[in-house]
Amino acid sequence: MATLLIVHHTPSPHLQTMLEAVVSGATDPEITGVDVVREPALSATASDVLAADGYLLGTPANLGYMSGALKHFFDTVYYPCLEATRKRPFGYYVHGNQGTEGATRSIDSVTTGLGWDKATPAVVVHGEPSKEDLAACWELGATIAAGLSE
Repeated sequence: MATLLIVHHTPSPHLQTMLEAVVSGATDPEITGVDVVREPALSATASDVLAADGYLLGTPANLGYMSGALKHFFDTVYYPCLEATRKRPFGYYVHGNQGTEGATRSIDSVTTGLGWDKATPAVVVHGEPSKEDLAACWELGATIAAGLSE
């Protein structure tokens, strides 16, 4: 069975709603053979990353950058996972009121360094998530999980 690791920093109701949509898509009953594991960014470990076959990341845009929690996650796992996780698929979502470009740029930079393969474009939401935004989050989760499905 494949494992999809969702690493998230979810400090707001908007991000909670987005996370729930991502998880709903990833755990759709039509997608089989994938175990979905959720870990807050501050508690996810290199062992979690090494045990997973694909990744979903979620973060707010803070001061034009990914959250400190997601940055801490990357700082913790980067070197222990650098060689072993190359070519693994990933996707991510970002929420913010402004400065989301810096957050997406920073995530793209780190994941490029890790050699991960972006399986689908990022979902970027400004303000309160609309129905369309939540549908895009659902699709993000479903796409990454379906790519790992047996």
